Amino acid sequence: MTDQQIDPPGAETASGDAASYAGVVYDLDGTLVDLAVDWAAVERELHALLAEAGVDSDGLVTWELLEAAEDAGVGEAAEELISEHERAGAERARRLPHADELGDGTLPAAVCSLNCERACRIALEREGLLSRVRDVVGRDSLAGRERKPDPQPLLRAVASLGLEPHEVVFVGDAERDAETARRAGTGFRYV
Repeated sequence: MTDQQIDPPGAETASGDAASYAGVVYDLDGTLVDLAVDWAAVERELHALLAEAGVDSDGLVTWELLEAAEDAGVGEAAEELISEHERAGAERARRLPHADELGDGTLPAAVCSLNCERACRIALEREGLLSRVRDVVGRDSLAGRERKPDPQPLLRAVASLGLEPHEVVFVGDAERDAETARRAGTGFRYV
């Protein structure tokens, strides 16, 4: 897919590219790196965990499974299960071309990911990128259940840059990222 710029209402951009912004926040998996996570195994284990808790999880996928686990009182176990797979996948992550943008230091940068914060930090450190971001906001970085597409994780990343949402572009690879940007009031660029 080619990059596509989507600006929030009221955003002023001269050229419609990331350079038109004062800061940038990146998604991690699928944007900067490709985490080597076996998501099918994660889902199998989550289904088993929910079955043990007496929850029918047929038809649910990863993030719906996590929400069901939280609702059933086994959220901590589900979170640890997912995080363990993500941390292992971060150790085998493959750098993607947009990581080079982060490395150039042109704009202040942060990371906002649906992955756990520790996995994000492992992957960024492994690729020599951790020192180039001001903040890493993962699924578990905020108290409570605020995770993308809730705007709060992205707003925290934006705040770490000392900027307002309309001054920042969020770069991501999924519709969930676009929705997060829309809710937070940042620009968005698909990769």
